[in-house]
Amino acid sequence: MASLMSSPFTIPAAKTEHFSSLTQKHSFLHSSLSKKQRPTRPNFRVRCTAIGNGLFTQTTPEVRRILPDKNRNLPTVKIVYVVLEAQYQSSLSAAVRTLNAENRNASFEVVGYLVEELRDESTYQTFCKDLEDANIFIGSLIFVEELALKVKDAVEKERDRMDAVLVFPSMPEVMRLNKLGSFSMSQLGQSKSPFFQLFKRKKQSAGFAESMLKLVRTLPKVLKYLPSDKAQDARLYILSLQFWLGGSPENLRNFVKMIAGSYVPALKGMKIEYSDPVLFLDSGIWHPLAPCMYEDVKEYLNWYGTRRDANEKLKGPNSPVIGLVLQRSHIVTGDDSHYVAVIMELEARGAKVIPIFAGGLDFSGPVERYLVDPITRKPFIHAVVSLTGFALVGGPARQDHPRAIEALKKLDVPYIVALPLVFQTTEEWLISSLGLHPIQVALQVALPELDGGMEPIVFSGRDGRTGKSHALHKRVEQLCTRAIRWAELKRKSKEEKKVAITVFSFPPDKGNVGTAAYLNVFASIFSVVKELQRDGYNVDGLPETSEALIEDVIHDKEAKFSSPNLNIAYKMNVREYQKLTSYASALEESWGKPPGNLNSDGENLLVYGKQYGNVFIGVQPTFGYEGDPMRLLFSKSASPHHGFAAYYSFVEKIFKADAVLHFGTHGSLEFMPGKQVGMSDVCYPDSLIGNIPNIYYYAANNPSEATIAKRRSYANTISYLTPPAENAGLYKGLKQLAELISSYQSLKDTGRGPQIVNSIISTAKQCNLDKDVSLPEEGVELTGAERDLVVGKVYSKIMEIESRLLPCGLHVIGEPPSAMEAVATLVNIAALDRPEDGIYSLPGILAETVGREIENIYRGNDNGVLQDVELLRQITEASRGAISAFVDRTTNKKGQVVDVAEKLGSILGFGVNEPWVQYLSNTRFYRADREKLRTLFEFLGECLKLVVADNELGSLKQALQGSYVLPGPGGDPIRNPKVLPTGKNIHALDPQAIPTVAAMQSAKVVVDRLLERQKADNGGEYPETVALVLWGTDNIKTYGESLAQVMWMIGVLPVADTFGRVNRVEAVSLEELGRPRIDVVVNCSGVFRDLFINQMNLLDRAVKMVAELDEPEDQNYVKKHALQQAESLGVTVREAATRIFSNASGSYSSNVNLAVENSSWNDEKQLQDMYLSRKSFAFDSDAPGAGMTEKRKVFELALSTADATFQNLDSSEISLTDVSHYFDSDPTNLVQTLRKDGKKPSAYIADTTTANAQVRTLSETVRLDARTKLLNPKWYEGMISSGYEGVREIEKRLTNTVGWSATSGQVDNWVYEEANTTFIQDEEMLKKLMSTNPNSFRKLVQTFLEANGRGYWETSEDNLEKLRQLYSEVEDKIEGIER
Repeated sequence: MASLMSSPFTIPAAKTEHFSSLTQKHSFLHSSLSKKQRPTRPNFRVRCTAIGNGLFTQTTPEVRRILPDKNRNLPTVKIVYVVLEAQYQSSLSAAVRTLNAENRNASFEVVGYLVEELRDESTYQTFCKDLEDANIFIGSLIFVEELALKVKDAVEKERDRMDAVLVFPSMPEVMRLNKLGSFSMSQLGQSKSPFFQLFKRKKQSAGFAESMLKLVRTLPKVLKYLPSDKAQDARLYILSLQFWLGGSPENLRNFVKMIAGSYVPALKGMKIEYSDPVLFLDSGIWHPLAPCMYEDVKEYLNWYGTRRDANEKLKGPNSPVIGLVLQRSHIVTGDDSHYVAVIMELEARGAKVIPIFAGGLDFSGPVERYLVDPITRKPFIHAVVSLTGFALVGGPARQDHPRAIEALKKLDVPYIVALPLVFQTTEEWLISSLGLHPIQVALQVALPELDGGMEPIVFSGRDGRTGKSHALHKRVEQLCTRAIRWAELKRKSKEEKKVAITVFSFPPDKGNVGTAAYLNVFASIFSVVKELQRDGYNVDGLPETSEALIEDVIHDKEAKFSSPNLNIAYKMNVREYQKLTSYASALEESWGKPPGNLNSDGENLLVYGKQYGNVFIGVQPTFGYEGDPMRLLFSKSASPHHGFAAYYSFVEKIFKADAVLHFGTHGSLEFMPGKQVGMSDVCYPDSLIGNIPNIYYYAANNPSEATIAKRRSYANTISYLTPPAENAGLYKGLKQLAELISSYQSLKDTGRGPQIVNSIISTAKQCNLDKDVSLPEEGVELTGAERDLVVGKVYSKIMEIESRLLPCGLHVIGEPPSAMEAVATLVNIAALDRPEDGIYSLPGILAETVGREIENIYRGNDNGVLQDVELLRQITEASRGAISAFVDRTTNKKGQVVDVAEKLGSILGFGVNEPWVQYLSNTRFYRADREKLRTLFEFLGECLKLVVADNELGSLKQALQGSYVLPGPGGDPIRNPKVLPTGKNIHALDPQAIPTVAAMQSAKVVVDRLLERQKADNGGEYPETVALVLWGTDNIKTYGESLAQVMWMIGVLPVADTFGRVNRVEAVSLEELGRPRIDVVVNCSGVFRDLFINQMNLLDRAVKMVAELDEPEDQNYVKKHALQQAESLGVTVREAATRIFSNASGSYSSNVNLAVENSSWNDEKQLQDMYLSRKSFAFDSDAPGAGMTEKRKVFELALSTADATFQNLDSSEISLTDVSHYFDSDPTNLVQTLRKDGKKPSAYIADTTTANAQVRTLSETVRLDARTKLLNPKWYEGMISSGYEGVREIEKRLTNTVGWSATSGQVDNWVYEEANTTFIQDEEMLKKLMSTNPNSFRKLVQTFLEANGRGYWETSEDNLEKLRQLYSEVEDKIEGIER
């Protein structure tokens, strides 16, 4: 069985001619078959791409077309309908067939469209043609804006001619089409009509549908007695809605009779009889074997207890109870086989079920009503599974997440949201490498995550012919087993629960076990396990200290994988491995027969780790191909190796873990090949995690990768804090410079001014600041103004270094920062305006008191105006002072924040004693606006409470007890303090909500500064093309700023719909833009591709639209290049205008980072080949169903026009050398190779980490990074104090610096020289590093030698000799340890 990851799969040859017929495809629907039935011989292979029209939805409306017999003498009534989902298809078809069989009054012709089918141009034309002779149009749940507008345009043309137009809850644009006699909603949006009032209640989330249901229940009774036609027409509209929501064939038959008889002229005199709607409960409990629907949970449980078909164990008190949430429309239309399958599977596995349903879009009421005991207020259930796929409140329309969270808190059980396929048939989903349709990902994966939903497992498919849902049996098994495993956590005692803590090792070098972003892993594990021990878990034999724990797990820290020096927890022989691992044979294509040579001793597969009672601490194996340059060149990632699979088989089936805890950001499991979202059972992450509940500690500032872990490894992600930030400060020569500048300011008008300026110039040169500031030669005569400017520019540079934020040390789980450690974070929170909350920034308030605007001071400071640099320093100092005074008043002697609310109350109660006012009264800002200050400090008080709160251990214990972990956004706490306190189940955001208006504003500023800077560096010429990167996390933190930058470069603006979702763009005129449209080459990270495929679609549409504008080529570089490229490639302009690239589906990164970290590359050309082969997959909005398609030629041609490369930095804790992702995506040297003139492009980095956004060159940013981190005593001493992990952090920064040399050549020689002086020439430092983590120290020495060997660092022979000698010394030391 070939895996779907590289996407070939197998169909027996005899079946190939039936490729389009679903009914005959059971031979390869992996998900519908038991393992035994699957074909194993690949005798016919199909590449996995979209077929037909290149769209996701390949079905045709013809399967929903019913034509009456020709030879009748009856008038024909034609009905056209458009719906979101297909559950109405079989019901409506049955109704019409019955009517035609009765052969009375009229013949009925009907044709139905799924809204997604209208993307296809030919289907849309057929739809318009069908409307031309239609009598009645029906629409329901049309909530996707671009398609809603298509429906509106088509129906509007025919509306006046048609006899009736009925639209049930949809977007207002479509609702306005309603017309039934004199009843109309065309005024919707302007009038005081009750319907309009429903739309206005935005705050009421699902309010629209809910209020509509209330109207439906009461209005017909009232309207019946009103004489006017208008009232009767309104009554029939409401009755129609009742019929429609009733959904059964009988209800729909009467609905058609009522509307046709009342409004089709040919039938008006006939008095067609129809029955009233058969009303079903709006909400209740439904079981396929129960005699009726129940409104009372006690009645349902009584029936359950008397069931004859169920065994005593199932009815007994000890079986787990699972609540199911169902959509009423599937039950009433009879399209419920997928629900029945889940109920039967759960019961077969020994779980009781309480399946509840609701007719509206708000399930919070029914959840509380039927799943919580009204007397004890305790839930009846141990886990809840929603089978609707929608958010708990609001479905596809407006959501109310706070209301949903309130309801789920009362249940306090794991909340799983499984997915029925809505926009694809089973076949379309199976062959799609993307997996789920992007619109479904936005509506049914991203939105439920905001409620705390987990485990987006696809459990049902859809038949392309009948539109009916059917269960996917393998997926239903996976869903039900996992739900029961989560429920068991609620029921098992702590002493018998088994937990497998999994740590990572990136890259797989000695000394790297326990890697995680910003986290002191072993100290954290020690703290977690101690807490579990106190809480009653069996943790037998746990050592006394975290250092001893490291020794235990990795045996003398000698963590090399090829030698068995890690502690071996288990040896698994090949036969056992194959028996336990059902997919083992699928791995042989990439890795040969087991055991292979990774995590193996040649005979057995080795599981590394150590067991303490019921807690196992294990080391996750790595990808396995890091050290193989040939494998790194493959465009698609390889499967996991046998050792990787054996690790998870051990955890699940031998250790028998009740839960696995992945420790820190991040491992490899969730990045293994498979569908992006909505995996099948041949996707590797799904196979690896198996049935184990997965809890995952993830850095709060990385919501994008946390979301990948949620969707692909079914993780309950719990956020942890990044270390508290501090200002970088000044040291050595930089400190001396600050003192000289201070003397200059007091003595500049005396005769000593020129002399001090000379000292400033020479010291600045010693500190290598001449690379950043143009300095005159020493001794040159300067005027007073020129001297001020030189000093101002140097001053501005050192203030930039001094005030840069850096995380100090590493975080330990369960140790929140002290109040004083929180000051720098609060200062930065206070530096941002928050207009939506009426909060002004502290620097802004202080600037006002001296009659200035803070923006102007920032500009003056950037230009080196001495007075402005000094003023900004004073503002910064006053901000820090005022906030320190405030924090000081809320802390006790130990520096802990004591009852903040009480202290704040007393502070905020007395104007005179406000500590910030007291502090400012002794500065030049004593007249600051008190009211604005008070509003700001009230907000800062709230933030302070959040910063010091600690729930990281608490949430973990809740998750292990099978409780609901509160959801919360991930991101940057400075921009969005709602990220705090940590310990929340991290989510991203609604992908269709970005870019926001504020993000667009910020983006314009950055793009304009970037273009100004490039013009200044490039002889006044605009860049024709900019190559840039889009990251997932950055766009979540900034609500789409970098996405908006791309839009502004090409000159388009996003257009939001009624619900604030962005699915369209429009071009800005060239006059308004005031410059040419800049061409772009967009490289999206694999994570961005997974989370924001809708936005990739939007960008691709935008670029193609711009390429086709009727504009001169010298004003539209997109068009200019697309025309040239179309000609040279012989393709259409639209295809040549492909600009949105990423990896192949299921693959991540260009692998340049892996090659650099593991020194497994020969030359820069090899790195560039990796980048091209892995990053040249394009997204095509004209065929979105095709997923990512390789378009390397277009990619190379587009890159060859780039004049500049560009990336964004958006938060203080991650900078260019902190992680390898940034250089991994940098194409600077590659562009130079591709350009015909061989010219190196300019490379820029936008820095929006502070309120004063900057655009710097890449080399300036690398220097700033080196000065504030790698070479800064404050940073490296903080790291060394973290011990073993800290040494690794220092080595990682140096390796990443070499990465920048390799991809861009923008690292100055002095950076390596100074690093060598700091870490190697200083004997004391050298001994400390070598003894704390000899393996990471060896890698540090090796990296210095590599930098020299590759020509990135020129240094003296003495330095090199010392490094070689050290290398053999540390080798001996490590070997000596081994003996």
